Amino acid sequence: MAEEKQVQEKQFSIQKIYTKDISFESPGSPKIFTEKWEPSVDFNLGTHATPLEDSMYDVAITVTVTVKTNEETAYLVEVKQAGIFSLAGFSDEEMGPMLGSFCPNILFPYAREVVSDLVAKGGFPQLLLAPVNFDALYAQHVQQTQQKSASTSTLN
Repeated sequence: MAEEKQVQEKQFSIQKIYTKDISFESPGSPKIFTEKWEPSVDFNLGTHATPLEDSMYDVAITVTVTVKTNEETAYLVEVKQAGIFSLAGFSDEEMGPMLGSFCPNILFPYAREVVSDLVAKGGFPQLLLAPVNFDALYAQHVQQTQQKSASTSTLN
């Protein structure tokens, strides 16, 4: 009898999407509402994945937006949007892009909505964040990691 190689079927499912942390600050209010609105926006984004039990992962993206007008902070919003994902049957090479790109792509629209709602409830004009290319961000992260390890190995 020939041995049959078992191929595990790839399985992906969303178990839960939730907001882990929210912060909204408007340090210059109410004075800021009387000034001419000429905003400058600083946008930062981070991702993090934590293994849980039985092929489950907690993936979170952190979105931080600081809006200034006339060098004064109008508002600061930080949202940590997370999800619990079940991933099974993926190779080690596939897990990186799944956790670093695919899952964050699912979470970003939720974070974008939370940011928009908080800004509007804070009394400011609506802020719609532009879509993010998590595939490119992940590829950039992999490239930087490879460059760091290559430069570290040449130093030794």
